[in-house]
Amino acid sequence: MMNITGASSKILLMATRDFIHYSPSLSTISLTRFRTLTYASSSSSSDYYTDRLVSNPPDLIGWVRKEGGFVHKGLKLVDEESNGVGLVSSEDIPKGADLISLPSHLPLQFQSLESGDGDGVDSVLIQLSRQVPEELWAMKLGLKLLQERATVGSFWWPYISNLPQTYTVPIFFPGEDIKNLQYAPLLYQVNKRCRFLLDFEKDIKHALDNVKPDDHPFGGQGVDASALGWAMSAVSSRAFRLHGARLPDGAHSSIPMMLPLIDMCNHSFQPNAKIFQEEETRNSKMLVKVKAETDIRQNDPVVLNYGGLSNDFFLIDYGFVVPSNPYDTIELKYDGAFLDAASMAVGITSPNFSAPKPWQQQILSQLKLHGEASDLKVSLGGPELVEGRLLAALRVLLATDVETVEKHDLNTLKSLSVEAPLGISNEVATLRTVIALCLIALEHFPTKIMEDEALLKKSASPSTNLSLQLRIQKKSLIIDVMRNLTRRVKNLSSTATTNQD
Repeated sequence: MMNITGASSKILLMATRDFIHYSPSLSTISLTRFRTLTYASSSSSSDYYTDRLVSNPPDLIGWVRKEGGFVHKGLKLVDEESNGVGLVSSEDIPKGADLISLPSHLPLQFQSLESGDGDGVDSVLIQLSRQVPEELWAMKLGLKLLQERATVGSFWWPYISNLPQTYTVPIFFPGEDIKNLQYAPLLYQVNKRCRFLLDFEKDIKHALDNVKPDDHPFGGQGVDASALGWAMSAVSSRAFRLHGARLPDGAHSSIPMMLPLIDMCNHSFQPNAKIFQEEETRNSKMLVKVKAETDIRQNDPVVLNYGGLSNDFFLIDYGFVVPSNPYDTIELKYDGAFLDAASMAVGITSPNFSAPKPWQQQILSQLKLHGEASDLKVSLGGPELVEGRLLAALRVLLATDVETVEKHDLNTLKSLSVEAPLGISNEVATLRTVIALCLIALEHFPTKIMEDEALLKKSASPSTNLSLQLRIQKKSLIIDVMRNLTRRVKNLSSTATTNQD
């Protein structure tokens, strides 16, 4: 095993410390409570996953059918302890069968955002939505969800009442379980969302102080950070970005929508169903459909693929962690001094990551790892195994022959499938540097996988379980990358020895 110097570990700690600013989660903050728009933010009971917003909610399948939608007779809603409410088949369903069809008036969307300033209630809601940063788009639709939640006799009440009362996303974790994630980039995002919700609560209160009762978007009810967090989590975990209104050029706008009943389908990377959109020729309205992609057997859950997302996104937006997720990555900060330390730790003499030559700087700028337009976030894992920008940078900075580098385009240098484009010794040095990065990243976690697995067996708290699962998967990912790259180094070294013979 390679020894990693204390200096390299210290650099990693310094690099990641800038990302971490612990703040209490929404579940640990004392909030002023307002009538029915305040939600429970955490629970330790076995009902954590299955409690709906109201007990004995209306029949959602019956409502969809009543409103002109189609639901296959072989589908039913089931409360699953680990996955929440999900759609399950009550009979064998053949591949290609229509499962669900929603007419255009059933999806919940913030249409008024696309159609001007509106007036009265809509005007206030639009002004509030404009204070939401684009990256937190779920909060914009969440405002509409809260408005409908507060509206007596809302058209969407049969759907809203079936939504979960609580969500297992980290903004609702106890503070200790947020720290237990042990992963700086995710901690940063959780902290950022908590702070936004607390600040947005104040903005909303200020904006609604002088609003006339008839123009109040939430029926006169107050909205606090926990209610905002509930709404944002409901949208981020359930909304789909689908085609909206037709634009003047004939294309369709893309807007997030909540799809009643369809969003009860849970996730799988091996889905048995898929969403389609079809346009009616008579009135140009969009129909949203779900069809069986495979034969679905009796008692099988109906599952969709939410996308090739890392566990960071699955946890912070959906509230779960996918074991052995092929799209999971670990994020690092590209830093020359850090790379110098990692490279020297594995016996590479005089690396010049922190002092690249002018021709190397030029290539780094093209990779956006140098200069004003730089993006220093790089990743390991996922389909690439080593992010192409990082791989190309290491290959170039460990090269001494500019002529050899200039023979290859950036796409070649960014590809791990192109074996040793700059020579075997360069490739071995590059891969050993990445392995050192992995070791340092792994060393940064204060606990070992075996310790986490032992804690997981003892824990009964959903939030603690998720924190443990997340860090187990991150550490496993790092180990898998190391194993893969170590095999490559051995193969390259063997090839080099054979060539010498």
